[in-house]
Amino acid sequence: MDSGAEEYELNGDLRPEFPEAPDVLPWGRRSQPINMNHYANKKSAAESMLDIALLMANASQLKAVIEQGPSFTFFVPLVVLISISLVLQVGVGVLLIFLVKYDLNNPAKHAKLDFLNNLATGLVFIIVVVNIFITAFGVQKPLIDVAPQQ
Repeated sequence: MDSGAEEYELNGDLRPEFPEAPDVLPWGRRSQPINMNHYANKKSAAESMLDIALLMANASQLKAVIEQGPSFTFFVPLVVLISISLVLQVGVGVLLIFLVKYDLNNPAKHAKLDFLNNLATGLVFIIVVVNIFITAFGVQKPLIDVAPQQ
């Protein structure tokens, strides 16, 4: 098979018309292949930061529900849902630590990393669904109208 420009673009090699090309070619293309391990670690770090932000939001929601007390209509369901969300988020955080630990460039680890990545994605989906229900039940009591009746 003739080595055309398409093959050079797919395997990350320099294109024939750029034999001494710098790291970044015109139009923002790179002359070197992407380090997948570095990319995956950055992706996991960003996902961890989002997980921490959601963890803080859920902790704040749990505090608000507990302050409202058991007289709140959805007290028990909200405490259970927020607790489930918090536990799953801690689990995903630990899972992401293991994902960053493994070297993606090692083919022997690909199956395990693929499983862990799929597990993390599934758990994040469940967390999103649980948080949709938390939002649907509401956390704050409705404000009582204090304006005088006419």
